[in-house]
Amino acid sequence: MAGLSGCLSGLSSGDSGPKPLELLHAWSNGDGAAAIEALFEGFNEEYPDIELSSEGISGAATQNLGQVVNERIRNDDPPSTWQNWPGAALTPYVDSNALGDISDSVWSENDMESAYREGPKEQAKGTTDHYVSVPINIHRINNLFYNKSVVEEAGVDPTSLSSPADLVSACETIATETEAVPFTQQTKSPWSTVQLWATVLLADSGHEAYQNFYEGNPDREAVASALDIVSQLSEYYPDDSSTLELTGANAKIINGEAAFIHQGDWAAGAYPDDFAYGEDWSYVPFPGSEHSYQLNMDSFPYAADNPTPEATEKFLRYCGTKDAQIRFNKAKGSIPPRGDVDPSEFPQFQQDQIEDFGNVDHQPPSMQHGLALAPEQRTNVVEAISAFIGRYNVESAADEVVSAVQ
Repeated sequence: MAGLSGCLSGLSSGDSGPKPLELLHAWSNGDGAAAIEALFEGFNEEYPDIELSSEGISGAATQNLGQVVNERIRNDDPPSTWQNWPGAALTPYVDSNALGDISDSVWSENDMESAYREGPKEQAKGTTDHYVSVPINIHRINNLFYNKSVVEEAGVDPTSLSSPADLVSACETIATETEAVPFTQQTKSPWSTVQLWATVLLADSGHEAYQNFYEGNPDREAVASALDIVSQLSEYYPDDSSTLELTGANAKIINGEAAFIHQGDWAAGAYPDDFAYGEDWSYVPFPGSEHSYQLNMDSFPYAADNPTPEATEKFLRYCGTKDAQIRFNKAKGSIPPRGDVDPSEFPQFQQDQIEDFGNVDHQPPSMQHGLALAPEQRTNVVEAISAFIGRYNVESAADEVVSAVQ
């Protein structure tokens, strides 16, 4: 994506000119690349005299990006802004005073503070009492997608499932009545299982147990119950789960080889036009979690020692506008953090997700994506779940997961 910096330049940044606004991100391909390009095009139209230099740093779901940003900050050479999960994921930057307060310079503009939904507003503060970043999207994690033909052949109605135990029973029915994989899941890397376990914890034991966990007061019984359900669901994974990545697991839904997949709304972004929403596939909130919209987000933090302060503030203010959020989220398959964006601007699936958001009681932040857990805690949880995969020793894993946040 480095080539974007050339096509999105305004004034020349020669030796005597201003520095370009530098943005680092991990959206190097797919819907992410399309979304960031759409955002840059809108910004360039709004501010044609600001040169924007961007670089896509791929690898390990933002891990490589984080390493680059950390090194730049340690060397007193921060980028203007970068893609980062908000919330607790910003803890290291907050602790090292690497982020600036943009409450007045950014969040007081464009009715941002009043228009943003409550969950994104809280996450935008990191672990401070003021704003240090601007969320650009909202992904919902607790979706259960399904192939309609497969569940209909099995006689299973996903809308009737009200608990994780119901989902396990539905998988047994699908295994008995069809040749399809009941629950497609990748286990080549641990992130999908961390995400699944956290969603099951929310659905099985409720919002309070979920919140208590990430606040450092885990209920071991609730943790173990969720692990046990994941273990039960693993009986219905595809035989090649350990060699699959998300794309391969999700393809089984598209091809009619599987009934269910639990994923963030990005899974729907991979479904082709001839695999029609409402006809060939649909979704329900993960059974038991229908009162929650489990949040993952991307945000743009503001570096305290900012190399282009005025240009960066303009970019972040633009990211908080309706225009920016329509452009970005249409391409990304997510929904806007602003609550005043017209839903009709989006495809039907995103419209339905927006409606769901307005009807939930809770907006719990993602553990897997670091919104709920500081990086060290998240690493500990990921390591514990990684050891759990394959062995599915519930009691041992429960001890490790509990100790991960204490």
